[in-house]
Amino acid sequence: MTNQLAKAVISGINDNKNVSVLEYQIVGKDIKEGRFVNPTLFDALQTCDAIIMGSPTYMGSVSAQFKAFADATSELWSKQQWADKVAAGFTSGSGLNGDQSTTLQYLITLACQHGMYWVGLDAAHGFKDHGVNRLGCQLGVVAQADGTVANEMDIASARYLGGRVSKLVMRLSK
Repeated sequence: MTNQLAKAVISGINDNKNVSVLEYQIVGKDIKEGRFVNPTLFDALQTCDAIIMGSPTYMGSVSAQFKAFADATSELWSKQQWADKVAAGFTSGSGLNGDQSTTLQYLITLACQHGMYWVGLDAAHGFKDHGVNRLGCQLGVVAQADGTVANEMDIASARYLGGRVSKLVMRLSK
């Protein structure tokens, strides 16, 4: 389900023809002896104006794979190499309130430690004009499903967030 949200975020970004997307899914082979190892990805992220992070919520936090990635950014943090980038996030879980907000709070903390500017959803619960924010979380996109298919409104929320981030990046680049 988290991958469906990622695709929707990308779709929202791609509505803006003046931006491009670097998509990367953290997988097990990226983790060696408990550490995320992919310097090529970190080099590529250096050139990005925004980083939108997503992770399923497991036991009230990000996945182990994402945590390994986050821990590996400590060298970037010490040099503030992601400072002044735009950041946003999304998460999914099977429970209606499966502590997905704590996952977003983790992502916000990570972004703030890096000196990034966090972008929330800016849409009231069930925002009628856009059909987004079904679960009423302002921190970012929260999705919930009992199975593997994300709710249509959660997908719309992810697309909306992608568009919001791309518009902000364009505004800041002027």
